[in-house]
Amino acid sequence: MRQHLASPIRRRTFLQRSAAAASLLALPGLPAIALHAAEKPVPPSDRVNVGLIGIGAMGSGHLRRLAGDPGFQLVAVCDVDRTRRDHAKNIAEQMYAAVTTSGTYKGCTAYNDYRDVLARADLDAVLIATPDHWHSPIAIEAAKAGKDVYCEKPISVTIAEGRRVVEAVRRYGRVFQTGTQYRSIPTIRDVVKFVRGGGLGKVKQVFTQLFPLNNWLRSERFKPFANVVDADRLGGSYPPLDFALPAEPVPAGLDWDLWVGPAPARPYNRLYHVNPSPGVVPWSFDEAFGVTSSTWFLSHAADVIQYALGVEETGPIEVIHPNSGEFPTLTFRYANGTLLHFIEDWAQVKTQYHAVPADARLAGMFGGVFVGERGWLTSLTNGGPIEAGPVSLFDEMKLKTREVGPGGNNHHANWLECMHTRQAPSCSEELGHRTATIGHLTNLAYWTGQSLKWNPTAEEFANCDAANRLRSRAARPIPPPGPKPA
Repeated sequence: MRQHLASPIRRRTFLQRSAAAASLLALPGLPAIALHAAEKPVPPSDRVNVGLIGIGAMGSGHLRRLAGDPGFQLVAVCDVDRTRRDHAKNIAEQMYAAVTTSGTYKGCTAYNDYRDVLARADLDAVLIATPDHWHSPIAIEAAKAGKDVYCEKPISVTIAEGRRVVEAVRRYGRVFQTGTQYRSIPTIRDVVKFVRGGGLGKVKQVFTQLFPLNNWLRSERFKPFANVVDADRLGGSYPPLDFALPAEPVPAGLDWDLWVGPAPARPYNRLYHVNPSPGVVPWSFDEAFGVTSSTWFLSHAADVIQYALGVEETGPIEVIHPNSGEFPTLTFRYANGTLLHFIEDWAQVKTQYHAVPADARLAGMFGGVFVGERGWLTSLTNGGPIEAGPVSLFDEMKLKTREVGPGGNNHHANWLECMHTRQAPSCSEELGHRTATIGHLTNLAYWTGQSLKWNPTAEEFANCDAANRLRSRAARPIPPPGPKPA
């Protein structure tokens, strides 16, 4: 694949097709298979053979994105749940069949074990959309196997895991993209560029949201989960907890031992693994498998914020616990003095910190509110247009639009391009690790119940042995390869 793209003519052709595909994907309501019809056929030598590992809530979206892009050839789908992997195989082959002259296609293989996918010599890359506890182990093994990687966020469940991912990707010369696609929305990029370029002057404070478990457990979707885990007593926690759900019979076709994999052993319970998969994954409440807010939205927010502050390859130097009395909510301090405050409700920016006018409209997620010497500015998605004060800042920014369209990003297209050029994509392994570390630092502060002095270069704490021990955890031996479950 890469040898065929060595010539400038081939590379120009690829970039033109990639740009066209990205613009089509931005159009709402366009079926993924329309991409094939809209594009001239891409020679097989120019396509990236890709495998999708994990087909739950996120993986199902990636499935259609990969099968609908002429720059990819989806040759493998993998899940320890037979129902999910067979369904994914059928969807992929139906999408490919719809654009063939014969109307048939057989060429996407379904696997139970990710190791069988990585063993394929014809595979160029994998997209990892498993539960969090599998992100790092599979990413590391994929790099060792010579595959490029797109890994869903957060890329790790501990700080040490994330660093091992970075080391493996670099050692084996792979292209790694973290699935924090909100940084790839054009309007958000414009906001980031403005802040990063000094448009607000020195940024004094940034605000972003951090929710306790109750925000999720009280929703109708998780009512059964809340009843089992005693939400009244435990729901105020910000980090994940060990809920020890009762054992239930493992459904036919589910390889539960491999689903648990390197995580601490847990008996099967339907609340960990639901068919069809819900929009927000219930396993992330358990510290064995997920990192709660980082799983859902904090990784996106931290990525955009650190990108805008120009600290995406380092991190804060201090985590200030609210029980210190210095600030009313958990706060990070960066080396240049900028403060990152975590709040639950945007109203706190006005009522507790008095950082923006009382009539400021703050709404949305996946970013933050930046407050600098020259005014304030939002980088929020799913809450309406970008807001700022004074409004004259918009004249300086010259935004094409203040509206933020989550679907209009080029994150997959950027990964595809970089696999051909061998350049670092927009959210490479180091940036993914630093973003995940923000979530880990919040959890460690709450777990230890104290403020922490963090050295982002050495990646260690200066004042807390307990926090240093929690930078890593022992891994359960991964079950050996074997036959698929009945």
